Amino acid sequence: MISESSKLSLSVTDIHKSYGGTEVLRGISYRFEPSRCYALCGANGAGKSTLLRICALIEKPDAGVVTYSAEEKTLPHDINLKRCMTLLLPSVGVFNTTVFKNAAYGLKVRGKSRAEIDSKTYETLDMVGLKDKACQNALTLSTGETARMGIARALAITPGFLFLDEPTNGIDAKNYEIIKDILLKIKRNLKTTILIATHDTKIKEQICDRVLVLSEGRIADVKA
Repeated sequence: MISESSKLSLSVTDIHKSYGGTEVLRGISYRFEPSRCYALCGANGAGKSTLLRICALIEKPDAGVVTYSAEEKTLPHDINLKRCMTLLLPSVGVFNTTVFKNAAYGLKVRGKSRAEIDSKTYETLDMVGLKDKACQNALTLSTGETARMGIARALAITPGFLFLDEPTNGIDAKNYEIIKDILLKIKRNLKTTILIATHDTKIKEQICDRVLVLSEGRIADVKA
């Protein structure tokens, strides 16, 4: 069992991935250090989302190795590891129930106690500015509010790794600033490593410690 205090490291080594004969990733290697914020950038089709899904153990590479470790020990790709991370896609899945129950979903499936579910869910809803909407049906939220609810659901499990795919895409100005501030708050929490696939210049410059520029399936540059 991985404790919540454990800081996870992630290394990808010579990662290749093809779809329908087209090679999307062509030998990606990088080590993501704990408690930092990284951006994956590049043109459409550069392989950002594919690399994100492979790192999040949603997809398997055709070749190469994805290695997670904690306290210098390599971790198996089992359910315990997968429950230490979460991937938030641009289109947040919404259940036809309250905002609270949507945000609490990850805790519930992990078998947490009712007291812990209540505490963590209200805490994260408060963090994203949705505590006052806890009893509202999630389907009635605006696009920006839905994105914030998705972040609350992701944060409720206290992930060691948080993967975000274009978290500010299609968001109105008000919710954009709220989400940017939320990401800054997460960054200050040294327990979570963040990996964001984004085109957003402000997110890259104001939040991320390192920017990995992907081009034609390879890391073309790394910027501090």
